[in-house]
Amino acid sequence: MKSAYRAVGKPSGRVDALGQVTGQTVYADDLMPPRTLTAKLLRSPHAHARILRIDTSAARALAGVHAVLTGTDLPVRYGILPVSQDENALAIDRVRYVGEPVAVVAATDPEIAERALDLIEIEYEPLPGVTTIEEALDPSGPLIHGEGTGANIHRETALEFGDVDEGFASADYVREDLYFFQGTTHAALEPHAVVASVGEDGRLTVWSSTQVPHYLHQILTKVLEVPVSRIRVIATAVGGGFGGKTDVFSHEIVAAKLALTTGRSVKITLTREEVFYAHRGRHPVLMWVRTGFTTEGHITAMWFRSFLDGGAYGSYGAASLLYTGQLQTTTYRIPRYRFEGVRVFTNKPPCGAKRGHGTPQPRFAIESHLDRAAAELGIDPVTLRRRNLVEPFSRTVNHLRITSCGLEQCLDRVVEASRFDDKHASLPRGRGVGIAVSAYLSGAGFPIHFNDMPQSEVMLKVGRGGGVTVYSMATDCGQGSTTILATIVAEALGLDPKDLTVVTADTDLTPIDLGSYSSRVTFMAGNAALEAAERLRDLVFEAVAIKLDVASESLTADGGAIVTADDPARSVSWEEAVQLAEARSGTLVTSGSYRPPDGIAGRYRGAGVGPTPAYSYSACVAEVTCDPETGFVTVDRVWLAHDIGRAINPLLVVGQIEGSVHMGLGEALMEEHVFHDGLHQGPSLLDYKIPTILEMPAVESILVETDDPEGPFGAKEVGQGPLLPVIPAVVNAVHDALGIRIDETPVRPDTVLEALADLARGGSGRVGPTALPDHRFPPVYRVEPPKDSPGGIS
Repeated sequence: MKSAYRAVGKPSGRVDALGQVTGQTVYADDLMPPRTLTAKLLRSPHAHARILRIDTSAARALAGVHAVLTGTDLPVRYGILPVSQDENALAIDRVRYVGEPVAVVAATDPEIAERALDLIEIEYEPLPGVTTIEEALDPSGPLIHGEGTGANIHRETALEFGDVDEGFASADYVREDLYFFQGTTHAALEPHAVVASVGEDGRLTVWSSTQVPHYLHQILTKVLEVPVSRIRVIATAVGGGFGGKTDVFSHEIVAAKLALTTGRSVKITLTREEVFYAHRGRHPVLMWVRTGFTTEGHITAMWFRSFLDGGAYGSYGAASLLYTGQLQTTTYRIPRYRFEGVRVFTNKPPCGAKRGHGTPQPRFAIESHLDRAAAELGIDPVTLRRRNLVEPFSRTVNHLRITSCGLEQCLDRVVEASRFDDKHASLPRGRGVGIAVSAYLSGAGFPIHFNDMPQSEVMLKVGRGGGVTVYSMATDCGQGSTTILATIVAEALGLDPKDLTVVTADTDLTPIDLGSYSSRVTFMAGNAALEAAERLRDLVFEAVAIKLDVASESLTADGGAIVTADDPARSVSWEEAVQLAEARSGTLVTSGSYRPPDGIAGRYRGAGVGPTPAYSYSACVAEVTCDPETGFVTVDRVWLAHDIGRAINPLLVVGQIEGSVHMGLGEALMEEHVFHDGLHQGPSLLDYKIPTILEMPAVESILVETDDPEGPFGAKEVGQGPLLPVIPAVVNAVHDALGIRIDETPVRPDTVLEALADLARGGSGRVGPTALPDHRFPPVYRVEPPKDSPGGIS
């Protein structure tokens, strides 16, 4: 069937591809204004220590050194979330993880800066460290924030929706399991980099490889105590983000401070080792889940507990904690739900947001747990899932609003494509298939800083030659958002996306967008772009209608012209049309904005994390070959179906799916942060293993289009959601292949062999956590389910 759209839905290349493949794209590290100084950070060698004395006099005296800063030069605390303002750009009085920045030197070249770092004398008093969840919850342990002893609890929550105990009492079968998901990092190819400069007018300009120029702008003005109007932030091209550049980092702040101090441009590019210690990646999470089922496999209640190892500072952790609990109800119809969670501080690099933000860990647990329950109930894993899927346009027990939902279609498509029903429990020993499903946000429903203003704004300007420029603060961090915005505007105006110019992520030039995180750009900035384009189109149509003496409602924009729908011979070119419109209305500048609708969340503490205008859905089947002699797991093929709502550009959607599969396989089979007394055991891309092309299997990407009524042209997210089911699908496939259960990530050869050895001894063939910390959660806060939810009273 012929598409009704000209640009939307076409698998075209990125509008910015040529610059990237020819090396013309400018990244932060490429910038070198005249007289630029190089800055280097001195980092803590201790996981936990008191700073007794810092002497920078020798470093300051070194020829070529222009400035040395320590923590007292930047005393204002900050944090990405208003509830976690607990960091200083440089440590003051105490260091809390190996690699924490303590001082910085700006010098004429990198070699002098390095020599100056060696001349800084710091006297530390080492303190006992806390490096595990169990140690952090021990009330006799040292406090990381504060003096004395006690539990290092950052945030805690306990919520109940409906009568969970009643739900378990009514169940025919109740199962509980323990899981552990190891911490991982983003592994973006581009290290973090920043250049700061002060212009002739005294204004500060910061170019940074950041996904969130708006938040960097806000934190710079706070920490530097400089009016926001005196600072300009430009997000340069980002060479991979995956959430790793959604926080605000020490190097961005100190570079800005050094530029103000010296009057010179200052540049900092982190080494790969420094990137590992800057971290803000996936939280290690210990999880426990109990679920009640009827004999037919219908869920009667679920109780989920999560313990997050947050590292030394808050970062996005308060949101990460809630994400581990809130989204279980968006895939399965859970009539009664209790969630208890705690995030603790440890003496390790801070954890934050990574692709999927707080949801891959519980998805791994839930999908493994359901496979076990299906086996115990004698129901095949696909049927068990089908019997519990959420309904489109429904409300969850914890008040989340679901609109379009193609989860069942996703499940159908991967089962059919992979021949899962034929293969499951039928392949020869050593080979197996596993299945899992998931859901994710099309942007967080609420901004980090609560206010009534839009989350996304887009502005359009048209020149007399017909050239359209799109202005948006959304950052293209590799996902192709610049191309998506160009496509949406082009579709509305009947133009080719490649004919548009897109100016992005400059706080002086572009209207506010909160940044590229939570998979929000296509949905939120896309809606804002569509509104701006429709306003522009209306202006142009009104002028053309007068010229052609027709009703403006009879006009369409197509192929670079404005055409009378019932008489295509009567038309004007786009160039002539915009000149008519400018003559009639003046400068052709329009804007659009987007804020999520009301009523997508409940009214309880914690309800702000989890709501979104639309959830995307995914289902995945992985087929594996496991060598019982070596323990090596090879993923042979992956089928992944994703409910995209509508694919604005199918080529980019497939790219996002394949990237998600790649990252998911890394987390399933090889990625893990290993620390010894707070020291990372392999802070390099040589030691930290991610899949290469040799480990990447064939991926069959299946696009399911449900045409969400609120998405731009019906679109939803694809940036993060497809990653989630990959990990449990692989783990479930390993069980199908060998009959073992690996309840912790990654599934390494040694854990496979350990499980096989246990199985041979007559054990269960399980490897994973065996106990929860001795921790008493606060009394649950009971929330009445909405009347139209699975647990509501009708």
